This record gives sequence, structure tokens and C-alpha cells, in this order.
Amino acid sequence: MGIFDRFLKKPDEGDEEGVQTMDSLAEEESPTMPLKVSDDDFDTVIQRFPVVVVDCWAPWCMPCLMVAPIVAELAKDYTGKIVFCKLNMDENRSIAMKYGIQSIPTLLVFQNGELVDQIIGAVPKRELESQVTKHLTS
Repeated sequence: MGIFDRFLKKPDEGDEEGVQTMDSLAEEESPTMPLKVSDDDFDTVIQRFPVVVVDCWAPWCMPCLMVAPIVAELAKDYTGKIVFCKLNMDENRSIAMKYGIQSIPTLLVFQNGELVDQIIGAVPKRELESQVTKHLTS
């Protein structure tokens, strides 16, 4: 795959590679890659893990596709400490309405089930990591 191939996908192809689902996790297991969430299991996920970052994205959104590899990398680096999730806004509109998401990518940061931070737009890895990891010690 060439460097630009991921950005040349058709909008209906999405960004579903490299994600796990709640069904694939054992009872006490933490995901090692981003966890695919939906309106149906969103609340369960943010309540189950102490720190959760939800990447609100859409398959047609170029900045979202730029953030996706950073989210995947951080999910691997922080396995067992922070759970990173992906929520497709085209398929899950009720969460967008509930949290007032008006632009994507938006990353919602939850601590013990409560929204504690929002990161809007494509930000560099260093900045994203800094904003997310500060919630590990709070």
C-alpha cells in the first residue's frame, strides 16, 4: 500500500481495518488497537474502562484519516492504560447530538464515564498524546 492509498479510498470503504469490537474482548481484557463503538454500546464502553478516548470520525473526512494512524499508534502504546475507540459519525448520530459534535475529527476524552476533555481537529501526535495522558494522573 502506497503512502497515499489510505486517502484515496472511496467514501463507502470506511476505516474499519485495525479495530477491535467489544464482542472480541474477554471479560477483563483491554483492547490493543482502537475499539469500534456504536450508539448501542457507547455507554457500556465508557463505563467499563477508566480512561477512554473516542475518535469521532467519518470515512469521507480527510483530517479524520490523517488522525487515524496516530490513534492506532497511541492505542498500542497505552494498552491497559487508555482505551481508544472509533465512532463513525455517519452511522451513529445520537452520540454526535448528545455531545454537540459539530466538526470532525473530534476526540472525546472520558474518565470514569464522565466527559473531561474534547480535542477538535487534526492535531499532531505529540499534542494529542499530551492532552490525553494528562488524564491518567487526574
